[in-house]
Amino acid sequence: MATYFSSNALKFLKGLKRNNDREWFQARKDIYERGLKTPMLALVNEINEAMLRFAPENVQPPQKAMMRIYRDIRFSKDKRPYKTNVAAWWARAGLEKTSGGGFYFHFSPDEVVIAAGVYMPEREQLLAIRRYLVDHHTEMRRLLAGKKLRSLMQEFDGRRLTRPPKGFAADDPALDLLMCQQWGITAHLPPETALQPTLLKDIIERFKVAAPVVALLNAPLAPKPKRPLF
Repeated sequence: MATYFSSNALKFLKGLKRNNDREWFQARKDIYERGLKTPMLALVNEINEAMLRFAPENVQPPQKAMMRIYRDIRFSKDKRPYKTNVAAWWARAGLEKTSGGGFYFHFSPDEVVIAAGVYMPEREQLLAIRRYLVDHHTEMRRLLAGKKLRSLMQEFDGRRLTRPPKGFAADDPALDLLMCQQWGITAHLPPETALQPTLLKDIIERFKVAAPVVALLNAPLAPKPKRPLF
């Protein structure tokens, strides 16, 4: 049976949003472990099984795909110790330590987010994607305009620049895509979506339709296969 979350999981996240401190969390850590972490790992495993059919390069072990609930507050003025969502990120194999194209899911007190794309590319990756889009912008536009994709997800704004990036012409046919600093699609659903038996189906349906976009964005970034020495 497909995994989904309980109403107590949503109640916990709402409580954590109001009481984001260690004393509150530690007193309820068992609720987090049983009601959120355990089903999240099971859900990731089920998503992995489905992704083998349409995005095998992005399958990740559940413990690696699931993000920690603990915030890194070392360099932040915001000292709240916990994230108020449970989330997972499916990086492409070989790009786990960088910011290649991948798939994302999170469940928070406010919403369920299902997304895919390249979010924080490194400088060299940003340049590589832009150069690739110069020659493949027509294909990218075709994918983003797909009827099924548009019925399930929306393109996000991409943190667009106000002027053409250095090294690219102002009259380039791909300029609107080149002005982006990130590329992808997302769906924002009510938090109660995570409490329904259809959660796995909702995620897979969107990941599958987004997979060609992720593959295109990863094309200039993916590690090249090693050539045999002999």
